[in-house]
Amino acid sequence: MTAHAPILPILIPFAAALVLMAGTGRGLAFQRGVGLAAALAGIAAAAWLTLLADRGEILVYALGDWPAPFGIVLAADRLAAGMTLLTALLAAVSLLHAGHGFDARGRHFHALFQLQIVGLQGAFLTGDLFNLFVFFEVMLLASYALLAHGGGLARTRAGLAYVVLNLAGSALFLIALGMLYGTLGTLNLADVALRLNGLGDDFAPVRLAAALLVAVFALKAALLPLSFWLPMSYAAAGAPVAALFAIMTKVGIVALLRVQVVAFAPAAATADLLAGWLMPLALATVLFAALGALAAGRLRELAAWLVLGSAGALLAVPALAGVDLTAAALYYLVQSTLAGAAFFLLAERIAERRGNASDAFQPGPAPAAPWLALGFLVAAVTAAGLPPFSGFIGKLMLLEAFRGTPAATMVWTVLLLAGFLVMASLARNGSRLFWDRKTDLAAPAAPAAGWRRGTAIALLVAAGPLLALFARPVADYTARAAAQLHAPKAYIAAVLGKDTRSIWRQRRP
Repeated sequence: MTAHAPILPILIPFAAALVLMAGTGRGLAFQRGVGLAAALAGIAAAAWLTLLADRGEILVYALGDWPAPFGIVLAADRLAAGMTLLTALLAAVSLLHAGHGFDARGRHFHALFQLQIVGLQGAFLTGDLFNLFVFFEVMLLASYALLAHGGGLARTRAGLAYVVLNLAGSALFLIALGMLYGTLGTLNLADVALRLNGLGDDFAPVRLAAALLVAVFALKAALLPLSFWLPMSYAAAGAPVAALFAIMTKVGIVALLRVQVVAFAPAAATADLLAGWLMPLALATVLFAALGALAAGRLRELAAWLVLGSAGALLAVPALAGVDLTAAALYYLVQSTLAGAAFFLLAERIAERRGNASDAFQPGPAPAAPWLALGFLVAAVTAAGLPPFSGFIGKLMLLEAFRGTPAATMVWTVLLLAGFLVMASLARNGSRLFWDRKTDLAAPAAPAAGWRRGTAIALLVAAGPLLALFARPVADYTARAAAQLHAPKAYIAAVLGKDTRSIWRQRRP
């Protein structure tokens, strides 16, 4: 059974989606039961895979028993396994929240949600660039429908921009893959790394193909100037959908980091591909997001800008990727994803309790719920990077890891300035939501939160303190994941079944 562990995080939601589509007429209770059971099984499978991967061995699963590079392979190292666990946890919480009634606002929500999980998990686990494209498309096709779930003009407009831009990205992805296959004769990542290492001096076509591939990942990760779609799309989505979307930008970041470390950085043809441009654009994304957060008019818009800001900070890592920097970035990725998701769920509940004022930053009836104010405070302290919660630890780890690099001064300046702007925005707008009230307006009778939504919000808000409390074991795991990622010979040997002592001596046309 251990041999099949890498495919279970993909297989479980895929099987659940088939069951849900076959049982469409059996009612919402059936769909919720199947969806929640699949989510819990997905957590168990991802946790088991993470424990297996943490032994240090890269688990390779060859579909149809066709060996790489000729067949489709899944490769589960510590990074991939950890990302599947984070995805499974976030998906379960988002699904729990949606079960209060959001899933009843449209058709096929649960089947689409499971397909979204299939795409996310597959993108983290695949060892083949073409199948990365396939899982990207599964993820994006499901997200198109989930974004529009519940209807409304704002979601339709956001959905159109989201679809058009991502379709352009998909077309560019196919072009990049075609060029890469035409020049190297393979799309298996390990084999791509091996062949890049054996290139001669004529590598202009390969550099162009690699540059197009990087552009696709930059679009998925919302790197400026390709980031204008994210705030509008995420702010328009329903709360549980937006919470799950908080990890979608991380797919592009992890893909870029893996391809850079495993294939591009060790090869002379592509070693300097990210040099000189990625770092400035990543830091510009951070500043752009901080200014957007300062100008946001609603809490859900502010949450979307926070997600973009965290993506910008993480995109600064592949350009200077080292073990310590990658380890810090992985811890920061976990805490920022959960903090951003918490804000989306909080925004919906606060909007309900303020009536017509919704979640807009304007005077209105204060949400008469002390637990909401406490949840906002904890989430805000985490997102702003203030002690004692995990946001502070993650930002401190990033700043410390960047110290001594050529970009240290620029990175420290931008991250600290952006942190100050985000803190000012959260403090000002939090006071508007909870204290700057109109005395002649009473808070409307809001629908009960329900145990599903209350539990989901509490779990995501509690992630900030819990990740700080357990910072040492989480940071140790990210350090081990980073060290394994930065040993590309072991990854290539595991996927291709070759001896690491001779792997770099091979030369292929």
